[in-house]
Amino acid sequence: MEKTFIGVRDVDGETFRKFKAFAVQNGMNLGEALTLALKKSLQEREAKNGVRKMKSISITPIKMSQKKVRWSEEVDDILAEEASDTS
Repeated sequence: MEKTFIGVRDVDGETFRKFKAFAVQNGMNLGEALTLALKKSLQEREAKNGVRKMKSISITPIKMSQKKVRWSEEVDDILAEEASDTS
């Protein structure tokens, strides 16, 4: 898993101290604790809002003379249909 460095502003000091204490008590560093909290928050929101994952589509380009045809209009239609299904 790729790790990312972040800097965060406007965090409530008391909340941060409690979160840091939670991490230390559970033998985690802040990055691990924050990752866990973010994942849990996202899972709760997805469950609450009924968010579903986008379908995976596979489109293979074909050659017509020297140019590849990517069927961009067809892809746009599929993506627009997916977007309207999630609304």
